[in-house]
Amino acid sequence: MASSTPLSRRRTRAPKPSRRRHHDSDSDSDVVCIECGSGEYPAELLLCDKCDRGCHLFCHRPILVSVPKGSWFCPSCSHDKPKSFPLVQTKIIDFFRIQRSQDAPAVSNQDSRKKRKRSSLSVSKKKRKLLPFVPSEDPQRRLEQMASLATALTATKAEFSNELSYMPGMAPRSANCADLEHGGMQVMSKEDSETLNLCKSMTERGEWPPLMVVFDPVEGFTVEADRSIKDLTIITEYVGDVDFLKNRENDGGDSIMTLLSASDPSQTLVICPDKRSNIARFINGINNHTPEGKKKQNLKCVRFDVDGECRALLIANRDIRKGERLYYDYNGLEHEYPTQHFV
Repeated sequence: MASSTPLSRRRTRAPKPSRRRHHDSDSDSDVVCIECGSGEYPAELLLCDKCDRGCHLFCHRPILVSVPKGSWFCPSCSHDKPKSFPLVQTKIIDFFRIQRSQDAPAVSNQDSRKKRKRSSLSVSKKKRKLLPFVPSEDPQRRLEQMASLATALTATKAEFSNELSYMPGMAPRSANCADLEHGGMQVMSKEDSETLNLCKSMTERGEWPPLMVVFDPVEGFTVEADRSIKDLTIITEYVGDVDFLKNRENDGGDSIMTLLSASDPSQTLVICPDKRSNIARFINGINNHTPEGKKKQNLKCVRFDVDGECRALLIANRDIRKGERLYYDYNGLEHEYPTQHFV
């Protein structure tokens, strides 16, 4: 059985610096970065599609690990703050495909609290059992939380999904076999599986995790706790399209997560949340090169064998205060992802 230490990285390998092809010309040698004023490292200078001013990938805020797909505009030529998703209940319910039922609000609120009290709130710290999240009691506040995630997903042109997706041309579901994990994978207990399923069912009913996605001019989209969260609480599952790593080694995405680290590298799987994802995509990583960065970490990413399949969960590794931003270590045991530029 593998150690509980998370294999927690958003990319398996650091992307190679690249340059926007339609700006490759001799005149680019005069371009300097609008942030640091230097023209050094020209291969990492991103050029505005409107004014041709430059910015280093590592000077950009939020930091970019590779050239964005599509057009990029400097702050002077773009409106940085994304347009907020309308705070309309019907639109939010449709966006997240919340179950519609006349008796759902009354029944779900009471039943879920009873279930949590029965199966989870009596959890012993000593046994290290996982806890379900506790939704905000105010339905209006839950709508605001969902709207904040809808804003981020809409701005990044992604659909909401709370499950792993198996798309044609990518890895099939049959490839997600926990027995292939190099060194073995820890098996999720029956009680923790029930807690995970409870979190899933609460989300489907609109009993949302107490999380708010906010836009920061330095960090980009990031996630804050909207109420206090206890240690060992399941924050969310990391989801997206499942694919073989060999198909994604040159992918420019910045949020790829390891799902299965197989003994046979050709069978290694990654989660790609660029098209379908949930709030996990917007939880940021720490700069694990500095003591200040390491102090920020309040989550851990743990991969489990759940009924024979690999699943990746983000779990609180200490009590989290309301208003505190969520961070976890992308690298875990490995150091293949460059985090020294993270704020």
